[in-house]
Amino acid sequence: MLTSAFKTMTGLLLSAWALPSMAALQILACEPEWGALAQELGGEKVSVYVATNAFQDPHRVQAKPSLLAKARNADLLVCTGADLEIGWLPVLQQQAGNPNIQPGRPGSFEAAAFVSMLEVPASIDRSMGDIHPGGNPHIQTDPRNIARVATALAQRLASLDPANDGTYRANHQKFADRWRTAIADWEKRAAPLKGLPVVVHHRSFAYLENWLGIRAVAQIEPKPGVEPTTAHLSEVLARLQSQPAKAVVRAAYNDGRGSDWLAERAHIPAVVLPFTVGGTERAKDLFSLFDDTIHTLLTVLQRVNAS
Repeated sequence: MLTSAFKTMTGLLLSAWALPSMAALQILACEPEWGALAQELGGEKVSVYVATNAFQDPHRVQAKPSLLAKARNADLLVCTGADLEIGWLPVLQQQAGNPNIQPGRPGSFEAAAFVSMLEVPASIDRSMGDIHPGGNPHIQTDPRNIARVATALAQRLASLDPANDGTYRANHQKFADRWRTAIADWEKRAAPLKGLPVVVHHRSFAYLENWLGIRAVAQIEPKPGVEPTTAHLSEVLARLQSQPAKAVVRAAYNDGRGSDWLAERAHIPAVVLPFTVGGTERAKDLFSLFDDTIHTLLTVLQRVNAS
């Protein structure tokens, strides 16, 4: 009887001791694309909470109590970096009081550290608007960047949770193989978009433009992060007389009034691209994000060519 009770108690103690290693890694992702990527790589071994959605400006987020609670319990913080979240993330990290996710700690992961940055300014001052010293932070609009980030993120997951190292490596290999095939297909389908001239709302799609050879001939914002006045929109409209565009492109979170105003007067379509996972009904994950982006742009091109 005593031996049986001792065995039972010992089993319970061992089970209780093993629970932390069996628990899902708690991940707080700053943006939907990194939440989706973390889920692809982590599968059942992770629990992912995303701080923002596709209809929020990732530059400006409020550290609400629910978000603070997630940050307080996170094992890993996955963000873009490059000062994209500079207006809210440092406050969140400070108020959360979680040593795991402080800058420089293994639990703080910045995606921009693993890609080549575009539009890095030679100098910067307040008069230039919302300019990022490290370069354009919207790296997720080029799927080749996501591939690079995936490799680094899988390694970080494995280092934080070595017991599931094999799972993370296997998931990464599966994702990388599928992603490589998808990129080849996207590039083939998107070939007609090379040289397509567009007006952009914000410099949200610099990496997409670089990848596909799309040309941004004008920008609706007079300065990054500053909404346009009617006077500025009129200047852009006049510029299009000598440098025509085929469409006005904006992200799902941008205010559409300026784009619609310009598109109506320039007689070109106004196009909303998802920008991140969840930005449109079709963009449900990373794969459909790029499927929908390319499909939308090709549809615009066909419409313009047919007119």
